[in-house]
Amino acid sequence: MGTAGGRRAVTFDPTDPAFIADPYPAFAELRAQGGVHWHEKLGLPVAVSHAACSAVLRERGLGRLWRDKEPVTAFAAFNALHRDSLLENEPPKHTRLRKLISAAFGRGHTERLRPRVQELAHRMVADLAAGIAADGSADLLAHVAGPLPVEVIGELLGVPEEDRPRLQPWSNTIVKMYEYGLPPDRAAAAENAAREFADYLRELAARRAVEPGADLITDLVAVRDGTDRLTADELVATGVLLLMAGHEATVNVIGNGVLALLHHRDQWDRLAADPGLLPTAVEELIRFDAPLQLFERTATARVEISGHVVEPGTKIAALLGAAARDPLAFPDPDRLDLARSPNPHLGFGAGIHYCVGAPLARVEVAAALRALTERLPDLRLATEPERRPEFVIRGLRALPVG
Repeated sequence: MGTAGGRRAVTFDPTDPAFIADPYPAFAELRAQGGVHWHEKLGLPVAVSHAACSAVLRERGLGRLWRDKEPVTAFAAFNALHRDSLLENEPPKHTRLRKLISAAFGRGHTERLRPRVQELAHRMVADLAAGIAADGSADLLAHVAGPLPVEVIGELLGVPEEDRPRLQPWSNTIVKMYEYGLPPDRAAAAENAAREFADYLRELAARRAVEPGADLITDLVAVRDGTDRLTADELVATGVLLLMAGHEATVNVIGNGVLALLHHRDQWDRLAADPGLLPTAVEELIRFDAPLQLFERTATARVEISGHVVEPGTKIAALLGAAARDPLAFPDPDRLDLARSPNPHLGFGAGIHYCVGAPLARVEVAAALRALTERLPDLRLATEPERRPEFVIRGLRALPVG
């Protein structure tokens, strides 16, 4: 332990397999010592209480200010995607982008896709059941959690079916760039994937400009606010953001959530017996094992969060997984309760950066849970799954079930 900014420097090792397996006891220890702590290895203060994390997400003196990945010449595509991203900009640019993107989303895409999402979920769970019947066990991530959001995002964006197998590898590769201490070969792979996906979306947008469809890319091409419209780069950045945020979050909510349910058999059986719990169950699973554990913001003015001063130009991170187990916000926070209400989790963010795709993500998770509990009410873990080694984006390598 040391000091930083007058506070004790608290350290957990984000690469430690034991921490990755279960970070929540470490988070509880940090919360007991205060709402914000300096983390030497991450090189920034981290908010760990629900109140402090909420303040980090909502405070207007803290923003998403993009800084290019260095060296700039080596990461031209990755940086370009973020300079024009809704997530990485503040007002006035953020206000303009969100208005245009929300107008395109507001043309009924979530409700348009709802029947298709339910159809896909039932078909994929049927494939999972067939795999279990044939081999005694099968990977729920490979059969359901992984392909479902890819197909849904493909439908949303209007990606032809034959091209959709390219989406998941692109997403998996690009998001590695958000981890700490990424090896150079993986960083180079992320840049290559960013360039390939950006080129693909530019071609798709050009096609939709002359051949409109019932998809979001068509609406993003057409959306106007007076004479204002999305630029080609802004449209591409939006498509990439929807893939990365929509795919990674949904995969991991389903994977982490089903694992939690199978570890808490009473809650699985409760949901199987009462599908009316689905809306609150989705929120509880997002809270209980957060798919995104850390979200950074940069100070544009001198800001104080839970007694910790953040100077202009410096960063602070909200540890969303820590916020989600704060007993001051969630009674008995380590208990999985599918009927929990209210449930003020921060899994979709807060403030002006609240996730624009949250309604569709909820539809996907609910459809997967309903299909699984209806078709496979006696589902069990085949073996204990192995977690992915990353900390920021929390997920599983596989989820063997039988």
